[in-house]
Amino acid sequence: MLKKIAKIPFRDRIGYCLNPTAKRLCDIISSKQSNLCLSADLTNSTALLKLADHVGTEICLLKTHVDILSDFNAHFIIQLQALAKKHAFLLFEDRKFADIGNTVKQQYSGGIYHIAEWADISNAHTVPGPGVIQGLQTIGLQKQRGLLLLAQMSSIGSLAKGVYTQASIHMAKDYPEFVIGFIAQQQLTKDPGLIHMTPGVQWDDSNDPLGQHYTSPEQAIMENRTDIIIVGRGIYQAKDPLAEARRYRKAAWEAYLTCY
Repeated sequence: MLKKIAKIPFRDRIGYCLNPTAKRLCDIISSKQSNLCLSADLTNSTALLKLADHVGTEICLLKTHVDILSDFNAHFIIQLQALAKKHAFLLFEDRKFADIGNTVKQQYSGGIYHIAEWADISNAHTVPGPGVIQGLQTIGLQKQRGLLLLAQMSSIGSLAKGVYTQASIHMAKDYPEFVIGFIAQQQLTKDPGLIHMTPGVQWDDSNDPLGQHYTSPEQAIMENRTDIIIVGRGIYQAKDPLAEARRYRKAAWEAYLTCY
């Protein structure tokens, strides 16, 4: 991990961002005082929309997996975009692109999901090499979208480490107008224009049966120096999702403030 350096306010980080979506995200985080991303891993579109509307005031990002929805349709996207505008959060489709440039270009722009038309942010593995970024960028850059690189993962036994992680950092530097940051377990670069988002955040630090390893908001931000926490089951499986979202938002925001 990098030697700990003082963070700067998200409002000030806007000037370091070259991508319009990254600028918007930093502005939303600063305005809402929320560096919380909700991972809405639900399989029913009505339930997902209800959850997004219920906790939308507390989040800066809503992360989706539209390919697990049993009833996906174009009207769902229209409703989701309306909620994002209503509550001022961005949409992050967790597609994890991982193929050659020509293939991901088609996956991003076409199919039944048309991800590039509505998702402010998506992400990609760097296993295929820079071609995966180049292919996505040909579609996303003109639409002012942003891309996160999966430099590290929260699952036990993940191979996303070492040389792979370092290569991901170098690729981000090569495409600064499109790559806005990383999915990572710790801060990987001192560049304030690159945003680090950490999945697998939950106060219950036990592991799930399928290899997910959890960390706390404070550990993710104060110790590992990342910027945004991604919380899923810790919120949407709670008895009171709104109260729990507020709890996570407050903890993550206060943790970031201590890093100034």
